[in-house]
Amino acid sequence: MLKFDVDTFLSDDEESRQCFLGGLVIRSLSISTSNYRCAETLGHYLAKRNIMGIYDVDTRAITRRLRQDGSLIGVLSTEETKTDEELLEMSRSWDIVGIDLISGVSCKTPHEWVDKTNSEWEFMSNRKDGEAFRVVAYDFGIKSNILRRLASYGCKITVVPSTWPASETLKMKPDGVLFSNGPGDPSAVPYAVETVKEILGKVPVFGICMGHQLLGLALGGTTFKMKFGHHGGNHPVRNLRTGDVEISAQNHNYVVDPKSLPDDVEVTHVNLNDGSCAGLAYPARNIMSIQYHPEASPGPHDSDYAFREFIELMKRVKVNA
Repeated sequence: MLKFDVDTFLSDDEESRQCFLGGLVIRSLSISTSNYRCAETLGHYLAKRNIMGIYDVDTRAITRRLRQDGSLIGVLSTEETKTDEELLEMSRSWDIVGIDLISGVSCKTPHEWVDKTNSEWEFMSNRKDGEAFRVVAYDFGIKSNILRRLASYGCKITVVPSTWPASETLKMKPDGVLFSNGPGDPSAVPYAVETVKEILGKVPVFGICMGHQLLGLALGGTTFKMKFGHHGGNHPVRNLRTGDVEISAQNHNYVVDPKSLPDDVEVTHVNLNDGSCAGLAYPARNIMSIQYHPEASPGPHDSDYAFREFIELMKRVKVNA
């Protein structure tokens, strides 16, 4: 559920090839637009894409209910003839657990990505492009800004579908593989876990969010659904290697259980709100991952260094090859 005050939508801010929202719930909807970059109103944007929305909802009351009971399934409907009991039955008939949500949001065919972060928004003014590295990015619901940040660091990127065989990826001889973010339950996509297993140890890999969870499963660990999940742009995370605290953007309902991982897998980051695992590394197999979004736009940018660390990892492996 999304809860915010909004009046305009900016089409060049989209993070995927289409809007995958099932519905939108907000408190206040302005009847006027004011942002100079406005392309259309939010209402027009949703209507053109046949996405249901509702406003004038007491979202604080919903938040208090979720705080008490944890994540809940909700139903939006335009069918006024449905009874409350019918709506409740609809909510009981669906569950996020065990459902493959990745296949519905992944691309269908491989494609090249070249766009970098627009110079107007580039915040790493002292970053210099170095050697170009070939990266294959698995699209489990990938955000465009992840690809822009990799391209801005000099990577040549091929995006592949979630079902792309590991053997085909390795034939492409990449310098590294990115396993992206994505929705839902990581244990519900065993085909993706098997793909990750087949690639581990052969090239450097970087997992973000869902990719982090898939790496945890591929390494022999387990994942579990949280009561609330982590959602928002202000989650504090401690980097256990440096002691630094990062403010991060997060949006996930599942986490890796660090106690289930092999002893030689290092937990590199923890969420300071609840102590949950927020990052992993397995140096012997050139693996790194984080549970949150280092590409967050418009921010925070505290974790952008993760892309640089991935570049350095690929560089070390290439030099030592």
